[in-house]
Amino acid sequence: MTSKKKPTDEELLASLGYKQEFKREFTPLEVFGVAFSIIGLVPSIASVLFYAIAFGGGPAMVWGWAVASVFILTVGISLAELGSAAPTSGGLYFWTYSLSSPKWKGLLCWVVGYAYAVGSISAFSSIDWGCAVQIMAAATIGSGGTFQPTSAQTYAVFTMVIFAHIGICSLGTAILARLQRVYVVLNLLLCLAIIIALPVATPAEFRNTVDFALKDLKNLSEWPDGYAFILSLNTPLWTICSFASSVNISEEASNAATAVPWGMTLAVAIAGIVGLAVNISLAFCMGTDLEALNNSNQPMAQIFFQSFGERGTLIIWAVIVITQFMMGSSMLLAASRQIFAFSRDSGLPFSSWLYRLNKFTKTPVNAVVFDGVVALFMGCLVFAGDQAINAIFALSIVGNYVAYSIPIAARFLGQNDFKPGPFNLGKFSFPVTTIAVIFMVFMSIVFFFPMSPTTDAQGMNYTVVVLGGTMLLSIIYFYFPKYGGVNWFAGPVPNINSISEHSSTRHSEEDRKDDATAVDVIDAC
Repeated sequence: MTSKKKPTDEELLASLGYKQEFKREFTPLEVFGVAFSIIGLVPSIASVLFYAIAFGGGPAMVWGWAVASVFILTVGISLAELGSAAPTSGGLYFWTYSLSSPKWKGLLCWVVGYAYAVGSISAFSSIDWGCAVQIMAAATIGSGGTFQPTSAQTYAVFTMVIFAHIGICSLGTAILARLQRVYVVLNLLLCLAIIIALPVATPAEFRNTVDFALKDLKNLSEWPDGYAFILSLNTPLWTICSFASSVNISEEASNAATAVPWGMTLAVAIAGIVGLAVNISLAFCMGTDLEALNNSNQPMAQIFFQSFGERGTLIIWAVIVITQFMMGSSMLLAASRQIFAFSRDSGLPFSSWLYRLNKFTKTPVNAVVFDGVVALFMGCLVFAGDQAINAIFALSIVGNYVAYSIPIAARFLGQNDFKPGPFNLGKFSFPVTTIAVIFMVFMSIVFFFPMSPTTDAQGMNYTVVVLGGTMLLSIIYFYFPKYGGVNWFAGPVPNINSISEHSSTRHSEEDRKDDATAVDVIDAC
């Protein structure tokens, strides 16, 4: 009895209905690198540390991270199972269409495509905004505190960072793949430096007791302590959020059915453990004046200044800025692939323009530019107030969670014959998936609320406005008479036109014609 031959990456992609268009340059390490560099522990924590400090202090930083990491891992594992079964750049909306019931698959696929587009681009925008803020924090430290940047100045730096990333992510696949190795090493070295050096360098006056760091919740907000602790989870949830970006490069990865799910899972697990150590180090070395930290332009920079002084802080901060910049390039890389894939199936306006590969680099340069321009518009929220710009952090979480939860739930609620790939949990899949979906739904609702129960236009949480508005417009666009997506959108449409185009295609010509309107491709795996 002969064993069944394992399909090649190109054959597996063909069985999903797509021809190979990208070069497969990403090794398993580099697939992991995409997810791990986007997580970017230290710079990410620096960007959103104000949530944990304001809503609980040390206990929120440490225990909030520990609790959230466990739940986030259930989300990562649930997505990894789907990514192993059908590794394609269209990932989330592709799985949604394949797994949902016939009555709802078109609409749900459409909604997931738009939610993930918003989530991915807002994640890129928030990362680059964080990078701009960190650059300005370095300028403030270097000036001895005399320079205080305006919103317009920070936005100008943000614009320059965006344009730099557009240039980098327009390069060839091989260059982008090799860069991930550098990103992984730099991220890990930075984490180790903070974990080891910060406790050693911190003066006694800023070292905290066990009770202050781990037990005594310091709630600086007007919310009750319990709800404030839940809001503090924004820090770990934003930090470990866009790990599904590994899925977006599935068509550029070697051994994708294994590399993509393991890359995601390991990135989430390692980030949870190492990130906990970083937060413990910060909680014990940040001093007791949480009000001052919360009111500073950059709480982590202030913590470092207290421990390392001006010169030491500037050296470490320079590495953090570089690492944050690397995060942005990895995020734009992944986000552009999602836009490219959704446009391949005509899901977006101007799809014919977005679904193009540059003839020199063989990368989706048009999609890269599109993401960058939209991110710039999102950054304009800064002119509505500090709380308004902070909405892009929550927006990236909620947008992604909407896109994550629907295909995960559809696997068990839809009418399908899901066949798992090499990575699967077997009988544990259902309980893990259930926990993941409940967690995402609950946290998505939480992040629609403002940072204070008494708020005004400037303090409002604009997440509900931007995401809700985008989702409403997308649904109106879907059902619009005559021209709406309901009249022409067929979900994932195969772009392999003949058997000779790929010898391993598992469908006959007749099957393919049917698949153009109903592609239950996961069933064919």
